[in-house]
This record gives sequence, structure tokens and C-alpha cells, in this order.
Amino acid sequence: MDNLEEQYKSWKQKQTFECMEKSDLKHLLVKELEFLCQMSVQEYTLYRKWKEIQGKYPQKPSNPFFDTGPTVYPKVENVKNWIWTPESPEDYKKLEPVVLWTMKYENMGEPWTILRTFTSTMLNNPNIGRNLRFVVIDNVTGKYLGVLCCSSDFMDLTPRDKYIGWSREIKTTKKMINHTTIGSTIVPTQPLGFSFVGGKLLALLTISRACEDAWNERYNDKLIALTTTSLYGSFSQYQNLKYWNKRGHSAGSIKFEPSKETVMAARMWLKCNHPKRYWEWYEAKNEQGLPLKRDHKQRSLAFIYKELGINKKIIETNHQRGIYFCTLFDNSCEFLRMEIGEDKLVRRFDNNVDTLVKLWKERYASKRIKSLMKNERYGTEGLFYDDMINMTWEETKDKYIGEVGR
Repeated sequence: MDNLEEQYKSWKQKQTFECMEKSDLKHLLVKELEFLCQMSVQEYTLYRKWKEIQGKYPQKPSNPFFDTGPTVYPKVENVKNWIWTPESPEDYKKLEPVVLWTMKYENMGEPWTILRTFTSTMLNNPNIGRNLRFVVIDNVTGKYLGVLCCSSDFMDLTPRDKYIGWSREIKTTKKMINHTTIGSTIVPTQPLGFSFVGGKLLALLTISRACEDAWNERYNDKLIALTTTSLYGSFSQYQNLKYWNKRGHSAGSIKFEPSKETVMAARMWLKCNHPKRYWEWYEAKNEQGLPLKRDHKQRSLAFIYKELGINKKIIETNHQRGIYFCTLFDNSCEFLRMEIGEDKLVRRFDNNVDTLVKLWKERYASKRIKSLMKNERYGTEGLFYDDMINMTWEETKDKYIGEVGR
């Protein structure tokens, strides 16, 4: 604690404090939140994706003497052109998926970011803490099949914690939470996702030995189990998926988030008026050099809203998600409760990549293809949001609102 106080005093002496008036910030926040809270969950999700793409990939200024047409980013185009597309419905049988850890394959770092940004409706908003990123490619063609990310698990998730039998002390003080991870990104490319239930393939690869070994190597905390959540409600790609077991629903909500510029203005107000809290959330580090507080953005916004007296009705909406949990060992829960040691663990299933790919092909992809062919719904249409770079919000909503969550 003494060290933290010294950190804080040293930091404060070097700062300058300047921010907008309280009434002006409240007006700005209320205006944006009232606009956002009128949206459905799907519309809000798509709006954030559009804002993300517009911010990261701005339209280049047009030349008044020469119309260059829509803005194109060559690296984005190159990744798009290397997304796997089948020539026939049976081509999934030829796939040989491999999981590439971006820490070991550094040339995959930028493709991971591009694929994550343009193939998923969900905002590409990295978690604070641990993050292992993987690109899944076809070893035969070199084409992209999807992206994964294993991140620091939710600190509190009641259905999961009840299933494990976790006490607060064992989970946090004893740091057993470090032996679980959350599949924060499990995103297939299209048409693999729709026509071949590629989401199930990616979910199986998240629990593969490739991801498990990477976690063990990077963090030296043996991976015992994995969590993930559905995007909307109960129905998801994890439904009836072998090894992933449903453990109830989250009791959480979606918190509407203002624009990046407004959030920054709110942060500066927090820094000026509550510097100690600002420092704890945004600057302070623990002994390992990691952020002292988790979930700093939501904590700070919740505090600011309370200080400004902003009505909770325009801040969030109730939104449950299905919780799915995969234990890698028959006695994972006993280990997580610290009742047994690592030497007593009994592996629950063969999680080699080839074994899981075979399971996907035989149990899930084949059934999906037969159903689509029977109902004349099979297609090879992709889904890549790069055209949002040149679209207005209304154009984006008209074209893509039906694709949210796909």
C-alpha cells in the first residue's frame, strides 16, 4: 500500500488538470445516451461496429479534380481475398485447419486484427489483462478460416462459480481464476460460418491442445477450463456442441457506451475532479506490472454517471447471455477448488486439433450441408464489412441489420 501511495503522489506531481464544466459534460453524455438507448440490442451492436470501422479506417479526402472512387485499403483487400470459399459443397472435407498463435507467427498479427474487425459484428475491443490471439487457416490452401482469442476470464459469473463450487477466496485471493480463460473471440469467416457451421469448428479449436499449450507456455498457469457466452440469449453456435456445457444465463446488462471523444472528455473530468480514482483505474500497476483494477472503463463510467446524476434508464438495458463452460479434465472442478494437485488431473477428452476437426466434419458440417442442400439454401456468399468504410449509418443499417450475430 505504501508503494501505491508513492506511485500516486509521484504521478500527480507530473500532471496538468484541465476539463470541461460538469454541466456541459452531463449535457453531452445525456444527448448521446438518449440517442443510443432508443436502439435495439442488434442495432446498437451494428452501430458500434460502424463507428469502429469509420474511426479505424477513415475515408481518404477526395480529389476535386480526379474522382478516385471509394476508399480502399490494400492490406484489408488482401486479407479479404484470402478468405476460404468452397468450389463445391463437399470441399469442407478437404480442409486441414491449423491454429497459428500470433505470438509465434508475427506475420499473422495484422491479419488477425483485420479479420476480427471486418468479419464480426461485435466491436473489436481488447480486454485488459491476458489475451492470446490465434488465426485459423487451411493448411492446404493457406486461406483464412477464422480468428480466436483467449482472454482473462470473468471474475464473477454466478452459474459458473456455483458449478465449480468456488469460494471468493480460492477464486481471487488464491488466484485460481488464472487457470481458466474466456473465449472472447470465436469468429469464423464466411461462408464457412453459415454453410458449414464454422462457428462450431472455431469453438472446438478454442478448447484444442494448440490453445491450451499456448496458455500454459505464456502464463505458466495450467489451463483447466474455458468459459464463453452467447451473443444473444440462449441460441448460439455453442448449443448442443460436444464438450461445451451450458451453465445458465448471465445476469448482466448491456451498457450503452458514448463515442470515443465523449468518453475521453469524461475521463478528463474524472482526472480533474477525482484524481485518485482516475489514477487507480487508468494508471496504477500491480507488482506484475499489470493494471491494478480490472474493467476500468466500465467502473469509471459508472462512477461518472452517478456523480453527474444521469438516469440509469438511459445507461443500460437488460440483456441475458447464455453461459457455456468446458472442463478439460474430468476433475477440473476439484483442481479449481484446490482439492487436488496437477498430478491428479485426468484428461476428459482428446483435444488434439485433428481429432476435433474430424468431430466437426462428421457430426456437424455434414449434417448442416445435407440440410441446406435439401432446402435449397446452400450458398457461398461471404460477409466482410469493408464497404462500411464508405457507407453512412443509414446505409449500413439498411444493408446489415439482418446480419447482426451471423
